[in-house]
Amino acid sequence: MTDKTSDSADVAANALWGGRFSGGASDIMQRINASIDFDRRFFRQDIAGSRAHCNMLVAQGILQADDGHAILKGLDQVEAEIAAGEFHFDAAKEDIHMHVEARLAELIGEAAGRLHTARSRNDQVATDFRLWLRDEIDALDQALRALQATLLDRAEEHAGTVMPGFTHLQVAQPVTFGHHLMAYVAMLERDRGRFADCRRRLNECPLGAAALAGTSFPIDRQATAAALGFAGPMANSMDAVSARDFAMEYLAAAAILSTHLSRLAEEMVNWASAQFGFVSLGDGFTTGSSIMPQKRNPDAAELVRAKAGRVIGALNALLVVMKGLPMTYSKDMQEDKEPVFEVADTLTLTVPAMRGMLADLTVDGAAMAAAAGRGFATATDLADWLVRALGLPFRQAHHVTGSLVKLAEARGVDLVGLTLDEMQAVEPGITAEVFEVLGTANSVASRTSLGGTAPEMVRTAIAEARSRLS
Repeated sequence: MTDKTSDSADVAANALWGGRFSGGASDIMQRINASIDFDRRFFRQDIAGSRAHCNMLVAQGILQADDGHAILKGLDQVEAEIAAGEFHFDAAKEDIHMHVEARLAELIGEAAGRLHTARSRNDQVATDFRLWLRDEIDALDQALRALQATLLDRAEEHAGTVMPGFTHLQVAQPVTFGHHLMAYVAMLERDRGRFADCRRRLNECPLGAAALAGTSFPIDRQATAAALGFAGPMANSMDAVSARDFAMEYLAAAAILSTHLSRLAEEMVNWASAQFGFVSLGDGFTTGSSIMPQKRNPDAAELVRAKAGRVIGALNALLVVMKGLPMTYSKDMQEDKEPVFEVADTLTLTVPAMRGMLADLTVDGAAMAAAAGRGFATATDLADWLVRALGLPFRQAHHVTGSLVKLAEARGVDLVGLTLDEMQAVEPGITAEVFEVLGTANSVASRTSLGGTAPEMVRTAIAEARSRLS
């Protein structure tokens, strides 16, 4: 492919910065340099920042009131045109900032050029990005709250539904399905906390840092920060334009959230399989097979699981972009937005999809209870009983219980299927009272420690979580 030099029209299109240049950029340079295809998402934030900057310039006597009024009126029209889909975007103008300023110049003339006094595209984009991400975090928090509420509803419904708890994907001890779901409520609460921390740290305003060194104009950075809802201005102008740790922190929190969603999705895939048979997913979140008419595939869960990889990849991509950059701004940082945009879009799909699957699934309590009764799930209860009733040291009780499990396995029965005589042949002190702890329901009911799986403890945990959520 040949690389053609832009004509004079292209040079004119870059009049916002082209005074130093006598020739135009090549076509391929325009394509690699332009960010308008993705940073147009910032149009509302960019215009909000321009309004705040304009008002501050007027208040400080840097900009005449008439020019300020014309600029604000023109910005309103630009925003309306973009929102209505009537705005013409052109890669030659590179980014959303230049598009807004160029259209403003068409609408109000020379006054538009005064808006850029005491600022740079460097502090503009940093401000836009923070404003946009702040809005995304607020919307995500509402989605996560809704997901938690659904989990709480299903947990309350199944606070007493017995199922096997697993370690190493092997039956370990009986738990309740409600208790299992409450683990994810706790995970999501921490996820929300991470995003809230990220929002608090990003809520500082870069505007007024200009290119990197601040400005000689008597601007009021406190005023622009307050107008845009920031806690205050960023303290160091170099940090203001070069910092992207807020984006990395958002992606890190998103990667952890996506890992949690992926774990729950994996469990749904397992639970819905014929081998488990614990739940059934409805038509709204499954698909069929083009060749096997009996299939109901948990595709929504599988896609939630898979998209975690994309989110983790986005975090890694931005870390690699930023790791070798000297102070302050480099064009490499144009690559900071697309990973964040992709992750935000992904979370707007995966979080509601998970909520929908949870609300829609049908639980087979009988299948769960039957599975909980297999695999010697009450072995720990037996060991604990030997400690409590007979005073055995736990290690000795562990050994006795292991011997009884071996005996039951050889006979093809569960622990409750052994006779008292068979148990006493291993440990003479065992009495008939032992059978009271060998049932799964009894096992679950006995776990009354804080955070335990006893239904009464699960219901208490649900009530406390609802209180925090509200």
